Amino acid sequence: MFNKILVANRGEIACRVIATARKLGIKTVAVYSDADANARHVKLADEAIRLGPPAPRESYLKADLILDIARRTGAQAVHPGYGFLSENEAFADACVAAGIAFIGPPSSAIAAMGSKSAAKTLMESAGVPLVPGYHGDNQDADFLKAQADAMGYPVLIKASAGGGGKGMKIVESSSDFASQLASAKREAAASFGDDKVLVEKYLTKPRHIEIQVFADQMGETVYLFERDCSVQRRHQKVLEEAPAPGLDEATRKQIGEAAVRAAKAVGYVGAGTVEFIFDVLTGAFYFMEMNTRLQVEHPVTEMITGLDLVEWQLRVASGEPLPLKQHELRIHGHAFEARVYAEDPARDFLPQIGSLIHLQQPAESRHVRVDTGVEAGDEISPWYDPMIAKLIVWDENRDRALDRLAQALTEYEVVGLNTNLDFLGELARHPAFRAQELDTGFIGRHRDALIPAASAVDTETLALAALAELAYAEQQSTLQRQRSNDADSPWWSSDGWRLNQDNRHALHFRIGDTEHAVMAHYREGGYSLEITDASGTLQTLDASGQISHHRINATIAGHRLSASVVRHADQLTLIRDGRNTTLTPFNPLLAGLEAADQGGGLTAPMPGTVVAVHVATGDVVEKGTPLMILEAMKMEHTILAPHAGKVAEVFFKQGEQVREGAALLEITA
Repeated sequence: MFNKILVANRGEIACRVIATARKLGIKTVAVYSDADANARHVKLADEAIRLGPPAPRESYLKADLILDIARRTGAQAVHPGYGFLSENEAFADACVAAGIAFIGPPSSAIAAMGSKSAAKTLMESAGVPLVPGYHGDNQDADFLKAQADAMGYPVLIKASAGGGGKGMKIVESSSDFASQLASAKREAAASFGDDKVLVEKYLTKPRHIEIQVFADQMGETVYLFERDCSVQRRHQKVLEEAPAPGLDEATRKQIGEAAVRAAKAVGYVGAGTVEFIFDVLTGAFYFMEMNTRLQVEHPVTEMITGLDLVEWQLRVASGEPLPLKQHELRIHGHAFEARVYAEDPARDFLPQIGSLIHLQQPAESRHVRVDTGVEAGDEISPWYDPMIAKLIVWDENRDRALDRLAQALTEYEVVGLNTNLDFLGELARHPAFRAQELDTGFIGRHRDALIPAASAVDTETLALAALAELAYAEQQSTLQRQRSNDADSPWWSSDGWRLNQDNRHALHFRIGDTEHAVMAHYREGGYSLEITDASGTLQTLDASGQISHHRINATIAGHRLSASVVRHADQLTLIRDGRNTTLTPFNPLLAGLEAADQGGGLTAPMPGTVVAVHVATGDVVEKGTPLMILEAMKMEHTILAPHAGKVAEVFFKQGEQVREGAALLEITA
């Protein structure tokens, strides 16, 4: 076994590898970019060496520098995690040439599976079933369109060299093929440096089922059962579970053995995942691709098998045989993994950047696990994937595990930027999901229920906000009194006493564009709160509350309840049952001074690069007309005209960088 390894990655996977290495008594070397100088994986490792600036090409993708660090620190092996260099055959070869073990498959296996087209040809010869499609080298646009026309629509365009939904487009009709092909090729080139694509028949009701395989250097290969990854947005997984619900033992064995054949066909070694598309309507399954690395969702397999897959990786890479044979592997219970992202589901899951002002995770136990690479105060930057954590739960059966997931999500608290926590909670509670009505169209089909329109704030939340503000004012008054030379002065009193009028305090809050007022009348031991509810009815509530350690405990109209309270900048965020409500306290006398004119400008939703400009100054456009395409976090975002009008000015050209909030164009009505 190795005594020191280098982890050539960042975030939660780097922390995950370091944890197992520490358990086995193996020293670890972390590498980091300037953006990650204070990151959690840097703090956890025994040593940490700077790579360079934040951009991956100047840091985490610098293979020569990473190998030089491995040599200088005495690391005997490199664990690549996932992403970055994990599926780079040149890097795997360079490790071997340097006498450093690559904790992954041989470069020949990476190369064989690195091209989706070549892999499909290989799988066909190995007897692994394939989806009908064109997987060849001819990339002429007219030729590819002819292939799609012959297959019949819908078809799926996929980047040959990649995964993760990048460079993937569903085409519904022949007239859309050319534009979707161009977009897929741009994304593929930006993400993988290769714009080659393949075209396949798109199954209208597919499930995404993948098999965890493992092979040692002696040729022994096993499958560690399956995971269902059908719940996806933007063709990217958001919630995974193991085992796949509703899969009978005969099908489980067939698909597992097909995955083993796929691994053996390329002389595989280490951890890998063979992905299949499963046709719900027919029960047939087809090879999709093989990921020659450890997958993001590997923890659900660990939870149902009781195994540490990173430990298996280390043992296999050091020359040991697989710890268990196929007949010794068992499934126990059910597990879910929910990916907690900094993103805005209501804006088509647009990635978010910003500071994690407040972060509280569910308590870990044998049933609940959190894999994360961030801590409170860290930044989610535009340079890397916006994942905050993976929340993994386990129990004896699917229903109980799903209950645990729903509960754990209510205990997760994030303030500072938008997340998908509410969306995940709706998903975990959705009756169709509990009923196992799964396919990759699940989110689109149930979008309105999973991403409900914002509802009016309830009176209890406004009452809690008022109590929190009053408690904060009292705390500030107490601090000022303690610092004063005249601490007994009645002017420091915070009990609302007035000489000639009722003892009261008016509080005003803004939520989005809506303003709310709460009149608090001081009473013995609390307040009488006057609040106008969503229907316009004035309610009077007796209320009292105290704040301790960012938590308010209150009694409102006889109802005892509590919430987390986070003050940040000029805002107040309340978290109840995992749901955030952010309010801005304001002075109505100053509200009229705020600038209200937004003009006809269109702003960038996030930092990115302009990859296409479809209009010019003077053009007349209709509502919904594509104006510009931004590439950010390796995904394309089309800017559409919000209303009909004339393009008054275009502020950026193709290839230029834009910051979040930058004015892109101006349209006059």
